[in-house]
Amino acid sequence: MTAIAEQAQAARRPGVAANNARRLTGLLICLAVLLLAVLASIAVGSRDIPLPTVIDALFAYDDSNDHAIVQTLRLPRTVLGLLIGAALGISGALIQALTRNPLADPGILGVNAGASFFVLIAVGYFGMTSLQSYIWFAFLGAIVTTVAVYAVGSSGRNGATPVTLTLAGVAIGAILGGVSTALTLLNPTAFDRMRFWAAGALSGGTYEAVSTVAPFIIVGLLLAAVMARPLNAVALGDDLAKSLGANIVRVRTIVVIAVTLLAGGATAAAGPIGFVGLMVPHVARWIVGPDQRWIMAYTVVLAPVLLLVSDIVGRIVMRPGEIQVAIVTAFIGAPVLILLARRRKVSGL
Repeated sequence: MTAIAEQAQAARRPGVAANNARRLTGLLICLAVLLLAVLASIAVGSRDIPLPTVIDALFAYDDSNDHAIVQTLRLPRTVLGLLIGAALGISGALIQALTRNPLADPGILGVNAGASFFVLIAVGYFGMTSLQSYIWFAFLGAIVTTVAVYAVGSSGRNGATPVTLTLAGVAIGAILGGVSTALTLLNPTAFDRMRFWAAGALSGGTYEAVSTVAPFIIVGLLLAAVMARPLNAVALGDDLAKSLGANIVRVRTIVVIAVTLLAGGATAAAGPIGFVGLMVPHVARWIVGPDQRWIMAYTVVLAPVLLLVSDIVGRIVMRPGEIQVAIVTAFIGAPVLILLARRRKVSGL
């Protein structure tokens, strides 16, 4: 039996190597698409800038108007889009893997709503106006909502099933959204500065915003990378994961911390943006299969592509104004998600 097993394993190795080669080739193609999206994000706007001028502004700055636009407005906005896209995509992938729920993401499970609600309180009632001050409220809101959703979703007879977690997240998110709207209407003057932020936009991208959220998002991404392999075991079920040596409590704790950092930081910087964390992991799973390592590798590249392309579309369709990126992601994400949901291979975990 040992010889037969060794022969079977040897026969599988060429197939595994071929699959990994295809996945790596696809990832390189995605990286090329991301590079094009970055250049387009810097070049396209209310005033288009030729690509050679963009390159010169990045590597041979000369104080001209176009170079100033690139360096002070377009570049920090694009970098912020990269960070937020990666944060939203990976947080969605983490939640889907941990809960074994293909419908899970920071928006549907109410994490974004919790972060937004606490930021609303910080700005409206404590007078905090800088990202450096209210980002801590976003983290607090994200983790409180995550714990609340899990507590409510696991309180039933069958425990924390994908359906109960989704229902709990939608319910808590709706409650927080309603309370946030009521508070805004009660004191519109105090919350006037929050209106554009609450729609979800990258237009507030500055180097200050990038430097504020980047450390938290990078730590969250590193934690996600460390958890990719253990999440493969968790996807098989708690009992089998334990038999494979996975520490379920530690995995859940680290994943919750990572989701808090990623979703909280992204929401604090750009407001609530939906569909990115829900849709992109599905696309990645469709391309590479159930391996969380490859899903996260593709997600961290494809999620910023989606966000940057949505931001570019929002800048083009209403020149010289713009549509907030969260609105565009909803228009792009909803049809694609419906198409993906019709594929049984993609809609299940």
